[in-house]
Amino acid sequence: MGSAKKKGGRKEPLFGLPAALADLRLTAADRVPGGDDKPKKPASKRKVEASDDEPPRERKAAAKGSDAKSSGAKRRSRSSISAGLGRLVYWGAVLSLWGVIAMIGVVIWVGAHLPPIQSLEIPKRPPTIQIVGVDGSLLAQRGEMAGANVSLKDLPPYLPKAFIAIEDRRFYSHFGIDPVGILRALVTNLLHRGVSQGGSTLTQQLAKNLFLTQERTMARKLQEAELAIWLERKHSKNEILELYLNRVYFGSGAYGVEAAAQRYFGKPAKNVTIAEAAMLAGLVKSPSRLAPNRNPEGAEQRAQVVLAAMADAKFITEAQAQASIGHPSYNVKPVGAGTVNYVADWIGEVLDDLVGQIDDSIKVETTIDPKLQAQAEAAIIDELAAKSVKFNVSQGALVAMTPDGAVRAMVGGRNYSESQYNRAVTAKRQPGSSFKPFVYLTAMEQGLTPDTIRQDAPIEVKGWKPENYTHEYFGPVTLTQALAMSLNTVAIRLGLEVGPKNVVRTAHRLGISSKLEPNASIALGTSEVSVVELVGAYAPFANGGFAATPHVVTRIKTLDGKLLYMRQGDEHNQVIEPRYVGMMNSMMRETLISGTAKKADIPGWQAAGKTGTSQDYRDAWFIGYTSNLVTGVWLGNDDNSPTKKATGGGLPVEVWTRFMRAAHEGVQVAALPNLQTSWGPSNLVQISSQVSPPTQAAPAPVSNGGYRAPPPTRANVNARPEAAAGLDGWLMDRLFGGNR
Repeated sequence: MGSAKKKGGRKEPLFGLPAALADLRLTAADRVPGGDDKPKKPASKRKVEASDDEPPRERKAAAKGSDAKSSGAKRRSRSSISAGLGRLVYWGAVLSLWGVIAMIGVVIWVGAHLPPIQSLEIPKRPPTIQIVGVDGSLLAQRGEMAGANVSLKDLPPYLPKAFIAIEDRRFYSHFGIDPVGILRALVTNLLHRGVSQGGSTLTQQLAKNLFLTQERTMARKLQEAELAIWLERKHSKNEILELYLNRVYFGSGAYGVEAAAQRYFGKPAKNVTIAEAAMLAGLVKSPSRLAPNRNPEGAEQRAQVVLAAMADAKFITEAQAQASIGHPSYNVKPVGAGTVNYVADWIGEVLDDLVGQIDDSIKVETTIDPKLQAQAEAAIIDELAAKSVKFNVSQGALVAMTPDGAVRAMVGGRNYSESQYNRAVTAKRQPGSSFKPFVYLTAMEQGLTPDTIRQDAPIEVKGWKPENYTHEYFGPVTLTQALAMSLNTVAIRLGLEVGPKNVVRTAHRLGISSKLEPNASIALGTSEVSVVELVGAYAPFANGGFAATPHVVTRIKTLDGKLLYMRQGDEHNQVIEPRYVGMMNSMMRETLISGTAKKADIPGWQAAGKTGTSQDYRDAWFIGYTSNLVTGVWLGNDDNSPTKKATGGGLPVEVWTRFMRAAHEGVQVAALPNLQTSWGPSNLVQISSQVSPPTQAAPAPVSNGGYRAPPPTRANVNARPEAAAGLDGWLMDRLFGGNR
């Protein structure tokens, strides 16, 4: 017992569940092979147990269990790979399905934002307005410059091939979208780290031009792709190519190959050379930047790229490509800067009244003479270039019309590209003394004559003390002398005598449409008018007394010849009796002979007119006429700032003379209407009734057919005498300057 204690010590008795489980043991055979939860033992102990305690049969079983464990691991590895591949296939299928669903959703969304299918028809071109001169030549164009549609069969084969070579080499093999081209462009752009190549097909470009805006967004690109597929289903390849060539933009307002060929080479598209075809195809990439009238070097370099592409595509030979380099024949007209654009703008303003809304392209036939327009433009621009700084004059305007109101030339400013404001039509300025003929005509119609005497002396009207330009006074003068010398005090007295309201009525009757204030200062032209209406109001003096409405449009037709408008001639409405026409022409004729417009002279022609200078030299005018043409010139500043003493008898007369001399070359000479050398018995009665008769001898007729007035009597020894013709006139002009 003692030995028993030594071996194991005392054992306590166990009862219940512990007693039942006390002898329960697990053997190696009871364990799952490969289990990882078996307690680890030192290696030496495991060896002893394997060698001493286990019989040989059990060791073999253990070895078999180890093999089973290894093969199970392999099976589980293969199972894991299979499961991974299965999951990959599964999720790939799921993602693909969702991708298809998403793509269908995008297509539906894009389609929902497209125009309705029924409206997806090839749209009509926006209407263009061709403006032609009296000789039929094209003066200007408004809207897109679209030539007539041309068919592929009428074009040289290399022209459409030039576009295919540079824009869409696979045009005849894709379905509207070119995946190969898109991939190639993507790779190229990645290599260049930027957008150096586009993947749009010709069909996509056409879809964009026809139906979409030019915004660069993903939504627009998706719409473009969807419309390209629709176009390919609806039209043949050749139809699409033809539409493209007739709609693509080539810069400088030209749409379509026909308009571009005419614009840049002065020939129809069917006659362009290979070099010219390459240049046209090259413009599509960047028409504004590469237009040959803006960037000839860039256009030529791009054309060489197109020629190389055509040769690479076997559309032309290498020899043809080399021979075509540097050989396009430019015939580019200047765009947008010519003063004829002022005329075009004016026409655009009146078209709605003449023909209403424009749905089709039209041709507007005008009264403009291109040669006279060029002469008018040169006269204004050259004179201002030479003397604008000296006289602080920045702008000018000129209107020339026939005595019946047909406008032959109009210049609304010195540079249309810098300012589109039309100073001939839109601007209203004080006419100064150029308004005085309406005062004198009213006086003639109330019984006075060119010989009537009135006092040139200081005058005060309710505190207002108007003065003459020279601050001098000549005492009793004839109305002819007073108008020729532009004496302000006589005009004021005459205006008050006949009544300011009657003066306003006369001006409106002759064609002034602006509001005129019937006050004492109206005689000095203080109410503002436009150049075109003032020139139109002078026209009755040149045509024998008939109303003349300034006009520039004679006919409007569609391009296929349908007549939309034809101007009807003015009614022969007599607004001045012939007798008074003769009186006014005689008086205003004297203005060019001995008055403020002595520099105005047209060899061989009788001419008449009136100068005008507004307060503080803000406006300088001259309106003059022959029986052939009535022309008015205005010079001044847009901000109404004073000039440096620019008067109507200075720069405006010089511009007028230069233009009118050129305009009358080769024209048969004709006299002013109703000129007379005397005024009959009523003239003598009128002269004898004056309080202060002139001291000079009776007036004598002159060879020009007009009435030559004697020089005025000076009221004092310090007063300046009339600037008569000849050496004395020249000397006095240099000493005192010109009058109004």
